[in-house]
This record gives sequence, C-alpha cells and structure tokens, in this order.
Amino acid sequence: MKQLGLALLFLVGLTLAGCGSNSNSSNINGTWKATLMSAGSTPVLTFGTSLVVNGNGSLNITNFSFTTNSPCFVSGETESGSFTLSGNFNGQAKGSFGFTVNSGTPSGNTLTLAGTANGNTITGTWTLTGGSGCSGNGGFTMTRM
Repeated sequence: MKQLGLALLFLVGLTLAGCGSNSNSSNINGTWKATLMSAGSTPVLTFGTSLVVNGNGSLNITNFSFTTNSPCFVSGETESGSFTLSGNFNGQAKGSFGFTVNSGTPSGNTLTLAGTANGNTITGTWTLTGGSGCSGNGGFTMTRM
C-alpha cells in the first residue's frame, strides 16, 4: 500500500511539473524582422522589433522601427500584440499571434497582423486601413534574428 501511495505521489508530481501558464512562450521572446508582401508578392513594408510575452499573453514590444519609408507611418507609432501558446514542440513555441501598429503622424492609420508562430517563424496576413493611400493587405513573414 505504501508503494502505491508513493507511485501516485510521483505521478501527480510529474503531471504538475508539466503544467504552467506561458512558461514555454518565452521561446517567442527575442528580436524579430518582418516583411509584409502585397497580394502580388511585392514587399510593401518591413520592420524590426523585440518581443517578450507577458504572463497574460500580451506582448511587451520594444525597439519597434519600420525599415522601409512609408507616408502612412512617419513617426510616433504605438504597438500592441498578443501571443497564445498552443504548444511547445522540440523547444519551439507554437501558437496564435496578433500585432497592431497605430500611426502617430499622420494619425488614423492602423496596421493589423494575424498569424501563427511556429518556432523561429511567424506567418499570416496583414491589413492596413486609414487615410488616402494607406490601405492594403497581403501576407507576412516574421523571422527571429
């Protein structure tokens, strides 16, 4: 009976060790480069940023900078995002990724990315809405640097 109790305690310990909130989401933490392509596969925008997943799934975004010039995003952008972990396979985070950039100057432009993280790559679709000449959509790829 004592051995059965120890075996059950051991199994409970193993089960609890595998649980956690976003403990494996740190695999997405790091510096990323994004390339946004038009529907015709022409590069439209590129940017770089650093991401850290908070315990609630929101992203702490720093060092954001467009590396292409755009009249839609001249200065003062604000960024927000989220990452929902769906698994961690062979040390690679997988899950849903969301990212939004709101323009400062000129105001009223919003870039939205929605995709899936798979290890060192995030892929998905983007949409730009806003003022004259500041609209479009296509696919994107983000790569961890």
